[in-house]
Amino acid sequence: MRRLWLSVALALGMVGSGLAQDVSPPLAPATPILTLDKERIFRDTIAGQQVEADITAENEALAAQNRNIDAALETEERDLTKRRPLLAAEEFQALAEAFNTKAVGLRDAQVSKARALQRKRDEKRQEFFQSLVPVLGEIMQDTGAFVILDDSAVLLSFDRIDITDEAIRRMDARIIPATP
Repeated sequence: MRRLWLSVALALGMVGSGLAQDVSPPLAPATPILTLDKERIFRDTIAGQQVEADITAENEALAAQNRNIDAALETEERDLTKRRPLLAAEEFQALAEAFNTKAVGLRDAQVSKARALQRKRDEKRQEFFQSLVPVLGEIMQDTGAFVILDDSAVLLSFDRIDITDEAIRRMDARIIPATP
């Protein structure tokens, strides 16, 4: 996370130098420090909500797949248990070992899918925050700020230096431009 905010700071330096000189009025009284709630920005922007909706849908599909696999394994295990009295001990042992190998393999594959999905979510969140950098740079330029702090790192501040709502508005405006 430190690398992300270091990237933000570096990018803001680059973004700030390339912004137009005609700056709109400050959003808040000139202050060198601004704060934001990055979790709320992710949760409340259209882009963040889309990431969450996509990951939630994939999680639900994976959960359904897990339920189907569990049901199939349970059915297969019951069938094997019913057949046990009819099979020779060696034959049953071979079938039981094959079933266990199959069950472990399927479950391991599902765990791998869940981990991959978590990595994907983390990557999408990081992409989201990277796309936020220019927006934050614009807000810094507009307010004359030198730094933006995550409000979770701030013990006490005035609400007027919080730019969360403005960042959400600007991020959403990039996705859905204002209509005339």
